[in-house]
Amino acid sequence: MELMSLADGVLPLIRAQSRDLWRYEVANDQGDSMLDGVALLEQALDNPEEMPDLGIAVPTPQETYTVITKAIRSALKVIARADDSSGIIGTACAELLELHPRAAERADVPQLKLADWVFNLPFTDELQIFETDPVAYAPALGSTGMERFKQHVEVLRAEVAKEEPGPYGLRSHKAHVLEWFDKRLAVFDKDTEAIIRTHLRDGSVAAWYVDVSEAFEEVGDIPRTVEWAKQAVLFDYGHQSRDAATRWRRLLIEHLPEEHDDAIRTIFERWPSAVSAAGLHRVDGDEVLGRIHETLEEKNSSELVRFQWKTLKNVQLAWETATRLLPEDDCIWAELAEAYTPIDPVAALRVRSRVVSDALIETDRRKYRPAAREFVKLRKEARATGNAEAIALVDSVIGRMRELYPRRPRLMAEFDQAGLP
Repeated sequence: MELMSLADGVLPLIRAQSRDLWRYEVANDQGDSMLDGVALLEQALDNPEEMPDLGIAVPTPQETYTVITKAIRSALKVIARADDSSGIIGTACAELLELHPRAAERADVPQLKLADWVFNLPFTDELQIFETDPVAYAPALGSTGMERFKQHVEVLRAEVAKEEPGPYGLRSHKAHVLEWFDKRLAVFDKDTEAIIRTHLRDGSVAAWYVDVSEAFEEVGDIPRTVEWAKQAVLFDYGHQSRDAATRWRRLLIEHLPEEHDDAIRTIFERWPSAVSAAGLHRVDGDEVLGRIHETLEEKNSSELVRFQWKTLKNVQLAWETATRLLPEDDCIWAELAEAYTPIDPVAALRVRSRVVSDALIETDRRKYRPAAREFVKLRKEARATGNAEAIALVDSVIGRMRELYPRRPRLMAEFDQAGLP
């Protein structure tokens, strides 16, 4: 059997086969085809000797590099005129860009030529959304290529310095690319001051402290990695700081486990929730239960119920707390009542029937079938208890729904089809 070349096997999968890429379905099909092409290129890069099994001749490293380079150019042209709402084509483009520096290193590409390519690609991307990473290309660039790349960056810096501010203070694409290159070069050079300056910016949001932490982790500076993650957590009480807490905990577990317990206490104080309370309980045991209950009752009653139910496994206590503090919170009751059914089926089924009934107050056909199915489930559970009062309760609620909504034929049809009384 005659084997095709890597280019013949891959590039038709990358290049657009239709002019209707503005159509969502066509664009998705194109994206799937591109991902198939990416998979072949990854195979050619990592296991070239297995390519004949796929009908493709074993490529040389130089051939693989050339095909990936061409595929990138074609992929960027495709996404520029496609409806990529699903992100499939963008994913294929990103994966091609991840393969390229590896291929360049193995192909021993001329370093000066590669430096020009790495610098210029962000300016040939019509959508201006893809960037090249000089750190990833460093092994292939070598000292000669990296020096050439830095020279390009300095020329760009001079051009950006001459630019007039755009409307509403918007910056040019060149300015954004320069900012990205400066950040990545700071990481490449392992320059502490440059990392902080380029990643922290003006320090006005917690996410930028996380950026600094991630950069220091990349260069292997663990003390600064942990410290900047902590600063992100302590920055304010917003969602970015809360999200940073997960990173901070992970770093402490990996590198400074002796500080982890204190971090758990800090996180609970700043964001009291069922999850942070569970962490605090694991650290300090039952002696902090009073503090946890008091804090959650004051700050977030529904989280107190979830803590009692999920962590303490005390459904009865959670039920009593919800009855006292959250009598009308259907979200928590819908979850809790199901767990409470084995303890008091009548009380639990009464609540669960009410939650389903409340969902039908407003006319919404999308809720009719789920409601009918939920009533079927409740009847089945009521019969399983053998409790006559529970059985009668559910049936009476269903009867009440039929009395209230006789002029909703779709709802009645769903009830009839489900076999409800």
